[in-house]
Amino acid sequence: MAQQDIVKLLCNGYVIPAPRNYEDFKYALEHSSNPSLSLLFGDINILPELLVKAREYKKRILVHLDLLGGFGKDKAGIVFLARMGVAAVITTKPQLGKLAREAGMLVIHRLFLMDSEAIKTGVNLLKGYKPDALELLPASVPASVVAELGGMTGLPILGGGLMHSKEDIEMAVRSGLSAVSASKRELWEPFGKG
Repeated sequence: MAQQDIVKLLCNGYVIPAPRNYEDFKYALEHSSNPSLSLLFGDINILPELLVKAREYKKRILVHLDLLGGFGKDKAGIVFLARMGVAAVITTKPQLGKLAREAGMLVIHRLFLMDSEAIKTGVNLLKGYKPDALELLPASVPASVVAELGGMTGLPILGGGLMHSKEDIEMAVRSGLSAVSASKRELWEPFGKG
């Protein structure tokens, strides 16, 4: 799938809403025109209800595997999520990303950047495993880092974390990020791409 196609699956502007609780999730369903939501809360007990509600609003849920409680973080757990209808996952763990790819899910690999050694480590994690996109945290990384990782991986580069205003998002996009995830409701409406 082409980079632009992946980004269009995730958002219709530059922002992927990232609700941290049920109230924000409901708000995103009812008030955001984005096609996907990045789920930053929940467990295996509430996930079926969230998936049903998302389908009602024709939205895709990106399940953050590292934040989802109560499921086995192994092949059986990943297959279970795929059978439940989870179409996309976010993870920091390559082994879970590989399993999700095998189960037919879209995979976003999340990479925390604290220094240049983290870039090398992150790229090494991706050897033998190709996610659909890479999400950098924080989203306020320099343009040179975005360009370097884009060139090294050939993946669309997303960002997450520390987005407090539309100006922050505009700066992140100017640095080369294809889109950002944001947990603040006021940032969820699309802007920029027209």
